[in-house]
Amino acid sequence: MSTERVTLETDETRFSGEFGSRAQGRLRALAKGQSKERENYSKGASVRLRMIDLNLFRVFDAMMLHRSVRKASQILSVTPSAVSHALSRLRQSIGDELFIPTEYGMQPTPRALELASAVREGLAKLQLALTGKESPPTGTLRTFCIGATDYACMVIVPRLVKRLAKSAPNIDLRVLSSNCVDVVRRLERGQADLVIGSFTELPAGIRRSTLLREDEVIAVRTGHPLTRGKVTKERLGEFPHVVVELSGTKGNEADGSTNGQEMGRPLSIERALQELQNGKMDPVGRMAVCVPNFAAVAPFLQLSDMVTTLPRQLALWAAAHAPLALLDLPHQSMEVDIEMLWDQAADQDQGLQWLVNELAESMGDVG
Repeated sequence: MSTERVTLETDETRFSGEFGSRAQGRLRALAKGQSKERENYSKGASVRLRMIDLNLFRVFDAMMLHRSVRKASQILSVTPSAVSHALSRLRQSIGDELFIPTEYGMQPTPRALELASAVREGLAKLQLALTGKESPPTGTLRTFCIGATDYACMVIVPRLVKRLAKSAPNIDLRVLSSNCVDVVRRLERGQADLVIGSFTELPAGIRRSTLLREDEVIAVRTGHPLTRGKVTKERLGEFPHVVVELSGTKGNEADGSTNGQEMGRPLSIERALQELQNGKMDPVGRMAVCVPNFAAVAPFLQLSDMVTTLPRQLALWAAAHAPLALLDLPHQSMEVDIEMLWDQAADQDQGLQWLVNELAESMGDVG
């Protein structure tokens, strides 16, 4: 990290650094009648610029991107203690904690979130002015936090990772479970960059874009009796079902939701299919086994005549890794839009907008 700094000492009204002599001359040239204006200028400058090393904002930006002192130190090629020391100096200069330790990492304060866009834009413009070119997102080290459901972790995120392995090998992903938490609030608090799932109404300020429309199919073991002859509701009802019951979904205790249409509440395909399987929509069989995630379904199907209903893309993935057969439902299949969400405050974040585009492009080969 460069040690060059630009400093303003307002108590003696002089600049140090490269521009010191010119700034000092300008201040001395002020007319006596402008003394009050000069005093106000000095007071304002003392709050904003006193002893602020411009390199501290590089540390601030790295912390906003990675929410980790260790990660920030790696990208800046300095020690973690140097990052901690720089944060301490910046906190004193700005008069705010800026980043607070939590179980999700170093989370920015409201003041830090206010500063983030302007700091990043300022650093980008400075780099452009000095080098004549912008730094592409694919050439930088960065960690993105993505809130994803069980379904998204198995079907969508791996496609993104495959694409990033070629286009941006320096990009890291941190996937957070969004099955039972207020994922929209995570976006607003800066605890996640993107969220993937299915949603009803959303609060103002949240962007949304559809990744794919998902429907459902029946999954059974290879050689199951249902694979011979036409599948009817009556035949389907003869066999016990394996149902995915996500932790915290029963009664909505964990996420505090009381109404399926509550603003911002995730209506994931897992929850929608669970309602179908729980008998709230066109019941077709007895629930014999409830499991907490989709990964646990296949072993039950392979070892018995149980059946289950799965999102089509997830079922195709499961059938490619286990001896399973997929069958059409004997009634109209439900369709659910799988979306990605981000906070509108990140519209100026070129790196995140690049990731949004990469995620959308990664879904192009979904059949």
